[in-house]
Amino acid sequence: MGIKEIMGILGLSRRAGKLCCGHDAVIESIVKDKATLVILSSDASERLKNEIKHAANYNGKNIEVIESAFLMQDFYSGIGKKSAVFSITDQSFKEKIKTLFGEEQYGSKI
Repeated sequence: MGIKEIMGILGLSRRAGKLCCGHDAVIESIVKDKATLVILSSDASERLKNEIKHAANYNGKNIEVIESAFLMQDFYSGIGKKSAVFSITDQSFKEKIKTLFGEEQYGSKI
């Protein structure tokens, strides 16, 4: 498994409508209790990281946040979306992505 597999699963979740891209869409998915996992790019700003962490844990929410080793450009090359933050809204995709990130050490849980 490697970057191609991770991007493949993210691309599949995007085509299935289970991937939210960008600040506003991710925050909305968190607020509406749809997000199951949030992924940050390594070049996301500290302000964005703090805002996402706060939203993911606000009011008893316990949404996992992974800070990936990938740059925004890597996501753009892999799935066609250049964003610093993504959320997964499906439990099955969440589990597969967590497994891939964990196996490859491409990310760390925040």
